[in-house]
Amino acid sequence: MAEEAEQEKATKRILLLINCVMLAIGGSGGPLILRLYFLHGGHRVWLSSFLETAGFPIVLVPLIILYIRRKRTTTITATTKASIVSIKPPLIIAFAVIGVLTGLDNYLSAYGVARLPVSTSALIIASQLAFTAVFAFLLVKQKFKAYTVNAVVLLTLGAGVLALHTSGDRPVGESKKQYVMGFVVTLFAAALYGFVLPLVELAYKKTEQFMTYSLVLEIQFVMCTFATLLNIVGMITNHDFKVISREAKQFGLGEANYYVVLVGIAILWQAFFLGAIGVIYCASSLLSGIIIAVMLPVTEALAVVLYKETFKAEKGVSLILSVWGFAYYFYGEYKQTKNLKRNLTLETGELPQAHTIIPKDQ
Repeated sequence: MAEEAEQEKATKRILLLINCVMLAIGGSGGPLILRLYFLHGGHRVWLSSFLETAGFPIVLVPLIILYIRRKRTTTITATTKASIVSIKPPLIIAFAVIGVLTGLDNYLSAYGVARLPVSTSALIIASQLAFTAVFAFLLVKQKFKAYTVNAVVLLTLGAGVLALHTSGDRPVGESKKQYVMGFVVTLFAAALYGFVLPLVELAYKKTEQFMTYSLVLEIQFVMCTFATLLNIVGMITNHDFKVISREAKQFGLGEANYYVVLVGIAILWQAFFLGAIGVIYCASSLLSGIIIAVMLPVTEALAVVLYKETFKAEKGVSLILSVWGFAYYFYGEYKQTKNLKRNLTLETGELPQAHTIIPKDQ
């Protein structure tokens, strides 16, 4: 029993680390490569939003591996056969709705990236953390501790500092009306995704199914399928399929690189969504939001290197505040876990058998 608990704890630590890395890479690389598409002649917003979830068939690879492993284990330990699909209809319906919301959010964020510099869109998206904190409190009764509040404040301040350099960064040839629309739409995207993250956690908690990582992957598959279907409808309505080949020939980096960029968008954004839903499973929606927020200044720095955007003092201050907030959060969780372990040892004389690095508030 103790060995199983330790093995489960170690597995969850590894899963948390893997999903944090995927979320960080996707959260930073996704907006950058999407902006690359628009900078070199891409104009199709519905196409770019479609690509954000179109990479969902990648999920089939780990699902097949987990099914084979589950089948072998079931054959040895029981007479019942391992089911290919474990997700039940209520979860399918719930995540179909969440998938549609995600597809809408993809369109809103892609519209913002098309209209705004990376530094500006990253600034606005940073407000997603505040929306996540509010909705996590309302939907899943997330308990706010002092270090959690401090981390949120520091990360929000880090993003807010970036507002000091936003004046005068309107792209050449873009009207003021288009620029303002980009601001407003991106803010709506931040608010909507700040709502989606706790909504996913709420669905996890309300389900009567036992949550496993295999089930999480199936949920990701369902969610991205419906998000992609919504964007396909938008592409058909906007006649995007008819102009892809023409846009590829006129792409600034060449026709072959056009398709490379499209594939890159799909892969990086799939890493983002898979990482986000995985972190929620291993920890909480708030931690997922914090990782997204802490990567925004990193995105800013990469934009400076890759797209020659100016790096003013405000961006340096923002980076310091964001890293500080992220470190504050993890240190607080470490202290809480350590105190919990000591208290349980004093009360029972035994070490607690199951706790995670980032314990989820129930």
